[in-house]
Amino acid sequence: MARNFILWLHGLGDSGPANEPIKTLFTSPEFKLTKWSFPSAPNNPVTCNYGAVMPSWFDIHEIPVTASSPKDESSLLKAVRNVHAMIDKEVAAGIDPNNVFVCGFSQGGALTLASVLLYPRKLGGGAIFSGWVPFNASLIDQFTSDAKKTPILWSHGMADRTVLFEAGQAGPPFLEQAGISCEFKAYPGLGHSISNEELRNLESWIKTRMSCSSS
Repeated sequence: MARNFILWLHGLGDSGPANEPIKTLFTSPEFKLTKWSFPSAPNNPVTCNYGAVMPSWFDIHEIPVTASSPKDESSLLKAVRNVHAMIDKEVAAGIDPNNVFVCGFSQGGALTLASVLLYPRKLGGGAIFSGWVPFNASLIDQFTSDAKKTPILWSHGMADRTVLFEAGQAGPPFLEQAGISCEFKAYPGLGHSISNEELRNLESWIKTRMSCSSS
């Protein structure tokens, strides 16, 4: 019986299976009973790539993504509903929501943020790598008081030219206005990618949050 669930959301144009090696880095015994899921995004036309069709969770209007890039909330909310269905399935199978962790890179990180904050219950945590806030302030009214208690870890490379560091940096103050605390980690010299240091930090971050609620 899985005790906890980690959902990993890949970036634009990537696939779920390509990211599966990530789980091999999580070697602590606490992860022996973890169920991992690496879904692939559906193929959609993407505006910033001149309408080219590729694996994409929701539409992106411009790259590089800046703190003030336009947001496509309707396609985002559709993607959020799909993520919630994946979480609901595991909760229905007996996993405590406090042991559900959603993690994502780039576009998947933006979707992670929206998914955990719009989920009606508190989850174990949401981890965003090289992501951004993909919704406007008006959406904050839809966050439940339980969802606002979900811990958020935000990691961003300072040399990122695809999702600019300023887009990541704008996240925590935006969340604080909504009463949501966020742990932000900046990685000097890191471009638009995930480093092993970030993943090691993620492992210990999840581990400390798992043990509190596992019996």
